[in-house]
Amino acid sequence: MRRDPRTAIATVCLSGTLDDKLAAAAAAGFDGVELFENDLVASRRGPAEIRRRCADLGLTVDLYQPFRDFEAVPPDVLAANLRRAERKFDVMAALGVDTVLVCSSVSPDAIDDDDLAAEQLHLLAARAGERGLRVAYEALAWGRYVHGYEHAWRIVRRAAHPALGVCLDSFHILSRGDDPRAIRAIPGDKIFFLQLADAPTLPMDVLPWSRHHRLFPGQGDFDLTTFTRDVLGTGYDGPLSLEVFNDVFRQADPHRTAVDAMRSLVSLKDSLGLLDVPAAPVPSGFAFAEVVGEPDLAALGFARTGVHRSKPVELWTQGQARVLVNTHGEPGSIGALGLSVADPAAAEQRAEVMLAPPLARTPGPGEAPLTAIAAPDGTQLFLCADDDWLADFLPTGETAADAGLTGIDHVSLTQPFDNFDEATLFHRAVLGLVPGPTAEFAAPFGLVRGRGVSGGGLRLTLDCALVRRGGWAPAVEAPQHIAFSCTDAVASARALRRSGARVLDVPANYHDDLAARTGLPDERLDALREGSVLYDRDEHGEYLHFYTELAGARVFFEVVQRIGGYRGFGVVNAPVRMAAHHEARRSAQP
Repeated sequence: MRRDPRTAIATVCLSGTLDDKLAAAAAAGFDGVELFENDLVASRRGPAEIRRRCADLGLTVDLYQPFRDFEAVPPDVLAANLRRAERKFDVMAALGVDTVLVCSSVSPDAIDDDDLAAEQLHLLAARAGERGLRVAYEALAWGRYVHGYEHAWRIVRRAAHPALGVCLDSFHILSRGDDPRAIRAIPGDKIFFLQLADAPTLPMDVLPWSRHHRLFPGQGDFDLTTFTRDVLGTGYDGPLSLEVFNDVFRQADPHRTAVDAMRSLVSLKDSLGLLDVPAAPVPSGFAFAEVVGEPDLAALGFARTGVHRSKPVELWTQGQARVLVNTHGEPGSIGALGLSVADPAAAEQRAEVMLAPPLARTPGPGEAPLTAIAAPDGTQLFLCADDDWLADFLPTGETAADAGLTGIDHVSLTQPFDNFDEATLFHRAVLGLVPGPTAEFAAPFGLVRGRGVSGGGLRLTLDCALVRRGGWAPAVEAPQHIAFSCTDAVASARALRRSGARVLDVPANYHDDLAARTGLPDERLDALREGSVLYDRDEHGEYLHFYTELAGARVFFEVVQRIGGYRGFGVVNAPVRMAAHHEARRSAQP
């Protein structure tokens, strides 16, 4: 199986006109495209001109689609379908594409007769073969009578024509729960085309699921590595092609979407062992987090232990938690994260292969030559080995009262809605972090989606507002926060209040409800209530956490205590925190 397959993308994946889509696909490095008929019909370019344009861009047209509702129909409908097919064959000849996708019929004219379907597909393939063309028959998951790939293969085998084969689409197969292992029984030369799409697990009808919620490989829940390995194991030698219907992708910048799409295929190839690329670095933890502005870290028990040799940056530490304060940039934002990796050079090489090239940086004389890459939300990620970068800071000798904070537990970053799925893939492909389940919850000012990605000793949460309408957004827009770990959340909350930290007050209703839901002892509930400490638990352990008020426009801090093997992030309490932040901000206004 060791070869590097060609790559292709369906034009339906991308936004814009056909010219926009072709330019984006070529710029992202794709070898070819699947040309959707709607894109051709809406283009001012004729088929021959499109062929020349693709050639100029270095693209091949690998598939023309879709041809619908052909097989197992009465004679009069068949005659009309064959006339339609001949016209499509003319278009294909002008385009220079040799394979047409024929979807299993959803027409009310269709008859439940496999012999008839095979006979008519043989006739279609014979006409195509006379012109040097091929027919790839695909079982739609919602096909009227043929909706499984094994059924489609039985019909193709019964039709027995060299110009007729199957098209395998991962969504149509995996969304129905079909076992892909039977793919191994199909000869590779009879698999004419392979289409790949991931998807989240959604309890909905397969048709709208397919038309609106497909994702690129690595962004959803399907096991596309095993699926693709099964296909390549047959000897299939065609392209790995993406066919993704997604409402967000079809409205987003096509160039950015195409890069995201290519990253998904590069990552998939890596998971298949087809690329020589360093393994994902899987950071062991946070070397530092950088906050832009002037947050009151002293009140949180941090000491200003260093100042940068050449930049307006200060180093604040407590336990193993290190926060850089940068006074230049957007106030009240997280500007950068330092990630501890064993081999920064190998991590940089992998990032480049995964289409995340290093950012241009010019370190000062004698400063650590750190490599930085940009996450989809713009956060700079520095790849750090050991603590060499600490030598860039001159020690101050300052100390502070310790509040019991021991390190950075996780960092939460709000993602632009259009880039939420891209961010999941980026952190998985570039850093080797494993996505957790996606959670959606009703916040005071709209629905919010969140997903954790973690690995090694590093945790991130990625969040986005699903819908935002007009100017009515009184909650904190695009919030970011750093969560510090501690060994006793109640004691840390008391210490921070004594030092003057602005701990976020939680309404009494919360703890009254907590008592009803959990049955915690009164003494423990009183301690949580006194410190405005929130509580969650799962089958592995408990989670105690509290927040500060805003330190700027959108940054705040969290202090967390994990007891046992608790794996989550206290998402159930997020609406309470959001409402409390809104109330605190409103009460602070004159």
